Formats: sequence, structure tokens, C-alpha cells
Amino acid sequence: MAIAFGIDIGGSGVKGAPVDLETGELTQERFRIETPYPATPQAVSKTAADVLAHFDLPEDVPVGICFPGPLPGGYVRFMANLDQEWVGKNAIEVFSEAIGRPVAVLNDADAAGLAEQQYGVFKDQPGVTVFTTLGTGIGTALFVDGVMVPNTELGHIEVSGHDAETRASAAVRTREDLSWKKWAKRLTKYYREMEKLFSPDLFVVGGGVSRKHEKFLPLVDISTPIIAAELRNTAGIVGAAAAGAARQQKRA
Repeated sequence: MAIAFGIDIGGSGVKGAPVDLETGELTQERFRIETPYPATPQAVSKTAADVLAHFDLPEDVPVGICFPGPLPGGYVRFMANLDQEWVGKNAIEVFSEAIGRPVAVLNDADAAGLAEQQYGVFKDQPGVTVFTTLGTGIGTALFVDGVMVPNTELGHIEVSGHDAETRASAAVRTREDLSWKKWAKRLTKYYREMEKLFSPDLFVVGGGVSRKHEKFLPLVDISTPIIAAELRNTAGIVGAAAAGAARQQKRA
């Protein structure tokens, strides 16, 4: 069995597990440690190392990490959910040094999208696919004929004069106590704007709220097919592991 290890860095928890690269399934139950406070590079990277150390794995198992922010060239340009000390740091170098081996590091929405593209609902999907996560904000991953365009931040496009995620994220639905119907109207505006900009062939919706997709996706009135993701809360770990394996294979 070919395995890799994925670590998901979140604002509240750092989670990890080994992943079967053939099936995309976790081979052991994931292990979680609360995100340290303050969530500095030194503290978070040590926590990631502790999560990996919890598992008895060979030293040559590839490791990938998904991170809450865009990482062009591996560098953190801005930070919302961890300590501001991350800004300007090379996340690949920070985690590789703490863990003691080279690692792959990618954006968390990119990781979730990669997992769905390799193991989930849009495997072998041609054309343009826009993967979105509806949660605290709106995360996105863009694929063209199965190739990912990394570090997109399409949750921040302007819709009706507002940053889209400030009006249409799952957190906004909860905070404003919106009905599924009212929230779907906001999502419709968002996805119509995305249709206009990208002419996609498919939208895929992830995030925790996708478990209840039957309550709102049928109410989103757009021309493009829109479907729920499959992997949900394991997607970040699985996508990170896949990225770690791809990095190791590329360097071999």
C-alpha cells in the first residue's frame, strides 16, 4: 500500500492522518491537537511535527500540509486565522525545518479541491471546474482539464458592492439566521458572477455545510451544473497527502 501523510492546519485545530494514495481513504483515525495560541510559525510548526510523531511511520513517507492562506512561491502574503508573524515567512521552509524532512505546503482550499479532483466527485472532469468551500469564508480552487491553478481567492470577488464571502459564506448564514431559501438567493448572485467571469463547466461545493446540500443547492438558480463534494472533513488531509506524494515523486 502506497501511503502519504497529510496535515490540515486550521485556526482551531491541527489534524493529521496517513492516507492510502490508491483510494484516498485514511488508513488510521486522524489525530488532532488544538492550534496553539499565539499561533506563531514556531508554535504551529512544532504542533504539526507532534501530530506526525503520534503515528509510527517510516521516515520516507511523504508529508503534505494544507495551510489557511494563499502561498505563492511558498510565502505567506497575508494571514487571517493564525498569528501575523507568519506574514512574509516561507511556510515550506518553516514546516520542513520543524518536521525534519522536506514537505509540500499548499493552500487549504486547493488541498480540498485536489482531493476531490483525484478521489471525489470530479475525477477525470474535463473543462473548467470551480471548487468552492462554504465555511467561515468562501475558499476556492480552480481546475482546467484536471490541472489546478493554485492560490485563487475567488471568495473575495465583488458581488452587489460587497466582498462575496461577507454576504454568502456559511458563517454569514448562521450569524444572520438566514433561511436556506434566502441564503440560496445570495449564493445564486455569487455563482452567477462566477459564471460570467469563468464560464465554468461545473461547480463543486464543499465545506461542512455540504452535508446538508439537499437543503440549498437545488435552490441555487444558475445555468452551470452544481454538485456537492464527497470527502468533506477529510478533504484537506487527503489533498495535502496527495501533494506531498507528488512533490516526492517529482524530486525522485
